[in-house]
Amino acid sequence: MSEFLSLFDVPALRTVAPGAALLGVAAGVVGCFALLRRQSLQGDVISHAALPGVAIAFLIGARSPLLLVLGGAVAGWVALVMVGVVGRRSRVPVDAALGGTLAVFFGLGLALMRQAQSVPGASANPLDRYLFGQAANLREPDLWVIGGLGAVVLLVLALTWKEMKLLTFDPDYAASIGLPVRRLDLLLTTMTVVAVVIGLKAVGVVLMTALLVAPAAAARQWTDRLGIMVLLAAGFGAVSGAGGTFLAHHLGDHYKAGVPTGPTIVLIASTLVVVSLLFGSARGLLWNLWRSKPAVV
Repeated sequence: MSEFLSLFDVPALRTVAPGAALLGVAAGVVGCFALLRRQSLQGDVISHAALPGVAIAFLIGARSPLLLVLGGAVAGWVALVMVGVVGRRSRVPVDAALGGTLAVFFGLGLALMRQAQSVPGASANPLDRYLFGQAANLREPDLWVIGGLGAVVLLVLALTWKEMKLLTFDPDYAASIGLPVRRLDLLLTTMTVVAVVIGLKAVGVVLMTALLVAPAAAARQWTDRLGIMVLLAAGFGAVSGAGGTFLAHHLGDHYKAGVPTGPTIVLIASTLVVVSLLFGSARGLLWNLWRSKPAVV
């Protein structure tokens, strides 16, 4: 038992594993609302749109993790607001607006990142970590940013639970009883933006969407109740983050080769989705086959 516990007593895991677990919790909870509202593509848009915000923040002198994350959050929020305006005031379909915004912001982000590489001190703060993710390089300031902003997201959702639940399942009824639907939608969008951008350094632009959607998709197979789904998604997200970090570290030690932490986290989350799709007690394929099996008389 002591030998097993010693596997966790590794300096490299003391910061990275808790940070990845906290990220998984925040992403899993917010991802439930995005999944149920069929807005999972929002996470992809936010993660790609955050890139120019991070680069601009760096170019104007920001170096701390918090300021870089705030720059990415502003850019992601602006991108989603633009999508909403285009969707409401033009004939462009929402999915086309999302795809176009993603492409424009991501292209701008790549161009600005190239410019940022020529800034003195860029080698000490490489921005490509936000593009591909590098969870193994999470430090204590990153942990405080992920934990602090993640806690704010969870607190806001807890305080507005009834309103967000109604907005998710019946926005028309919510509007009819006088709830500020547009403001609530904007608040939920902001929470999604925060949950995505705090994970860019750990998982990266390309894979962050998977961490937002996978725990929620796995949790959906086990229950039809939102409260239980949120708790399960938080647990799946935490297991994916901490488990992926642990597995990547020890596989790297065993095979004497670098194992990327971000992709390993996403692989753990994807495995949970596959298991849930097969065995989930609410929507799992095998469980549904068993229930539909005719009784033997």
